[in-house]
Amino acid sequence: MPRLRRALILIVVVMAGELAAGVIAHSLALLSDAGHMLTDAGAIGFSLLAMRLAARPARGAMTFGFRRFEILSAQANGVTLLVVAGFIVYEAIHRLVEPPHVRAGLVLAVALAGAAVNVVAALTLAGADRSSLNVEGSFQHVLTDLYGFIGTAVAAGVILIAGFQRADPIASLAVAALMIRSGVALVRSSARIFLEAAPQELDPQEIGRALIAVPGVIEVHDLHVWEVSSGFPALSAHVLVAGEADCHRARREMEATLHERFALEHTTLQVDHVGGDLLEIAPAGSVGEGDAPER
Repeated sequence: MPRLRRALILIVVVMAGELAAGVIAHSLALLSDAGHMLTDAGAIGFSLLAMRLAARPARGAMTFGFRRFEILSAQANGVTLLVVAGFIVYEAIHRLVEPPHVRAGLVLAVALAGAAVNVVAALTLAGADRSSLNVEGSFQHVLTDLYGFIGTAVAAGVILIAGFQRADPIASLAVAALMIRSGVALVRSSARIFLEAAPQELDPQEIGRALIAVPGVIEVHDLHVWEVSSGFPALSAHVLVAGEADCHRARREMEATLHERFALEHTTLQVDHVGGDLLEIAPAGSVGEGDAPER
């Protein structure tokens, strides 16, 4: 969390200077970078809030706590990237048709300064726990900004050397393409968790084969593998074992297999014997007078 705070301070300072310079220099590349950095600041701020909420213990109806709020933050980051990229593409196309005069010297100076600050911010976030999709979303924002500053600096150099004013909106389109790539990746990853798909590194078929290979296990069905939050996979399954098998021993061996081979800690296994009668529980009012409930 301290790394996120430091990155947020750096980004807000650079964004303010870049916005002012973009207006003075008539540079869409700088303004698009500033707009992207505004989303960065919002993304990191939302990430900090999500981490604080996710740390709350489970209670009441929230049996998993607020851990999935981090995934909501990551998805919001991805959607924001896509929306801002759309606005940048629209304005860049307009400026390709009617390119304004860009003060390339000022653009180059601001882009180089912004790139330096973004390198520091990116290194700060790179050292954070990026197994969290929430933190990874913030890192992708900052990394895209760094690429954007590099593209803006190149565009400013082209304008200074060749006087090609359209280099500025072309650089903006390159920034928008990077934003779209990062945004799509974040939305796809967060959507997989919301849809409760199996984590990409876990194959349910392979897990099922590993469980059925445990001695005494006859059948595995209703196998579900999903992620509560990034880095928090869970599994549930109904398992049938042979009539003479020790169901408790089989359950312990399956849990050990899931832990050692697949790093699954949060598992729920319902184990029954093949052909065994399931316990039937009747409502209290359904037992007639003088009748004793079956045991």
